[in-house]
Amino acid sequence: MTPEDPSGPVRHSRRDFLRLGAALGGLSLLGRLPAGLAQEAVDLPFANGHRPLVSYPQKRPLMLLTSRPVQLETPFHVFNDGILTPNDAFFVRWHLARVPTQVDARSFRVRVHGRVKRRLSLSLHDLQRDFEPVELIAVNQCSGNSRGFFMPRVPGGQWGNGAMGNARWKGVRLRDVLQRAGLEPNAVQVRLNGLDRGVMEVTPDFIKALDLDVALGPDVLLAYEMNGEPLPLLNGFPLRLVVPGWYATYWVKMLDDIEVINHEDQNFWMKTAYRIPATPSGGVEPGQKDFPTVPINRMTVRSFITSLADGAVVRAGQPVVVRGIAFDGGFGIRRVRFSSDGGRRWEDATLGRDYGNYSFRPWEVRFTPQAGRDYTLQCQAENQRGETQPASGPWNPGGYLRNAIETVRVRAV
Repeated sequence: MTPEDPSGPVRHSRRDFLRLGAALGGLSLLGRLPAGLAQEAVDLPFANGHRPLVSYPQKRPLMLLTSRPVQLETPFHVFNDGILTPNDAFFVRWHLARVPTQVDARSFRVRVHGRVKRRLSLSLHDLQRDFEPVELIAVNQCSGNSRGFFMPRVPGGQWGNGAMGNARWKGVRLRDVLQRAGLEPNAVQVRLNGLDRGVMEVTPDFIKALDLDVALGPDVLLAYEMNGEPLPLLNGFPLRLVVPGWYATYWVKMLDDIEVINHEDQNFWMKTAYRIPATPSGGVEPGQKDFPTVPINRMTVRSFITSLADGAVVRAGQPVVVRGIAFDGGFGIRRVRFSSDGGRRWEDATLGRDYGNYSFRPWEVRFTPQAGRDYTLQCQAENQRGETQPASGPWNPGGYLRNAIETVRVRAV
């Protein structure tokens, strides 16, 4: 398949959606759980952490957070299987309940309008034929990833650590599309909207906005492929925004409307929702009120142990290979440190292949446990700017930005 011949993904997508629609009637995509789809369950380690594993179209069994709107979490063991998160295991987060269950890729258009010199209406074929294709690997992480671990607890979706994924995205630069339209001199922000809608008319439409300097960055994409395939419907088919290094709230799915505006956007999802304290850490003291806020933006530096689960038993007297991943907001990982004694002593882990500043960075280390001992394993990442994970991440009432040093406890026998 080449950019000049988009017929492959169009045929593939239409066939899949028709087949899935016939099999399931689209019910699961509408948020009504069909009988018999719930298979097993996972209990996350916090209050009300019971999650059924549910199969949706184009998805393997994932942890169900809510069905209307659809929110599905990736079981954490998936992140040990490879640096790229498979499409069928990729987490799902919608804000509005009316998500189209089918999209006709041939008739789909994305509109570019507002403070531009030329209005555009672009098909997928136009994007693939007329603009330079770009590929990059980037982490997509929900702003509320790990919210369930906040103490004191906060309202909102109680995610574990699996509201994230790493994929190879292919598309065209938003910058190139905006330059084709021609920006007016008074352009300030770019507003982005998708096909999802609220059940009630009073529900604010999910719209996000990027400052012009961000929107014109070289790595912000209008993506039509994910890991070499058309986007899954639940991950934004046929087109989604990719803002590498930034939280997923900006990665608008089923993107069909790009509007250039001459002012700072004041819609609910920018002015009220997804805001963090305007402090260096993005945190405040629990109970603190009336503090200034800013829209959430770049991701914080994080790392995880993926090869061992909390409570695992390891073989004493033999080297244990501990593997994990690290990532940040696009500056790149400089090093990962590992501790087997709860942070009293640290050693540098070995970094694996660098897939780019926006990707998961694999790492590994070996330690030899002694029989009958309990070990508290921890990892701490540092990025190229010298930013590291704190012992306990910032607290804020939105449950955002968690990047505390993670702990895995194991016993040697």
